[in-house]
Amino acid sequence: MDWQTSLDAVISADPDHVSAYALVIEPGTAMARKVAHGELEPTDDDRQADYYLMAEASLTAAGFENYEVSNWARDRDHRARHNLAYWQGDNWWGIGPGAHSHVGGVRWWNLRHPARYAAALAAGHSPAQAREVLDHQTRRIERVLLELRISDGLPVEVLTVTEVQRLPALLDRGLIEMQAERVKLTLQGRLLADAVIRDLLD
Repeated sequence: MDWQTSLDAVISADPDHVSAYALVIEPGTAMARKVAHGELEPTDDDRQADYYLMAEASLTAAGFENYEVSNWARDRDHRARHNLAYWQGDNWWGIGPGAHSHVGGVRWWNLRHPARYAAALAAGHSPAQAREVLDHQTRRIERVLLELRISDGLPVEVLTVTEVQRLPALLDRGLIEMQAERVKLTLQGRLLADAVIRDLLD
């Protein structure tokens, strides 16, 4: 089954929301070992960009709106509220093995193995494996990383003076646009989101 056939099948199911993430082959996984041994083809950035543009064209034609780099919804009411909470730095509680949580600038994550998670609860202990307290600068950087990926954009006021000075170059390259004091990725910018963020941040 090719990518366009997959897109057509998704659209024919008439969902309210579609997520389409690029494949990332993580080191140490079975898939990474297969790629290393030549059993699977490695991912190709140009092919993934072509697939992304196909998804954007097909989903937009079907009435979806891109609201985050890898997510499309029929309208604002059908955007993934849980994901938006994450992308906008809100508080959330994760329940279950391996789940992550964030409350008031403190992030923690649970034991991954279900048996260890259950044993901790049965013993009356927290199933949290570790936690970190996010300082102001870390929270600001994460805000840039996440909010710039959302179609509503990032308020310019979040950026430092030197980061603001980099905006004209990104505008000239057609990677961002400015609307009502907010920085937004263009379609080309979405294709290069990680590079845009890297070039923007101090």
